Amino acid sequence: MALIRLLQRKPNGAIVFRDPTSDPAPAPAYAILSHTWGKEEVTFQDIEAHGGKCKSVTKAGWAKIQFCADQAAADGLQYFWVDTCCIDKRNAVELGAAINSMFRWYQNAARCYVYLSDVLKSDNR
Repeated sequence: MALIRLLQRKPNGAIVFRDPTSDPAPAPAYAILSHTWGKEEVTFQDIEAHGGKCKSVTKAGWAKIQFCADQAAADGLQYFWVDTCCIDKRNAVELGAAINSMFRWYQNAARCYVYLSDVLKSDNR
């Protein structure tokens, strides 16, 4: 199974990569986001361009990442995974390994959130 690259929400709200190669231990508890792709998705390169750190991104896809980070934090998780930006799609080997490992990543996630961009949020939760 491929190593999973996670995002981490720091206490100050910053979102950074937790590089799996820097820690050989198994992945910590994490949330995973299921969503549809749209225009202006935040990519691996977008986060990488900021030194692996992002406080804000102007792309529309940032709302999904922020949603996942906030919901994970509310559920006591500091790590999360979003396919649009946690996979370096320029790297064919990484992309192939990620596709082959995705079922297990969903299976091992502590939480799975669904983001439906075409559904309006109701005042009643």
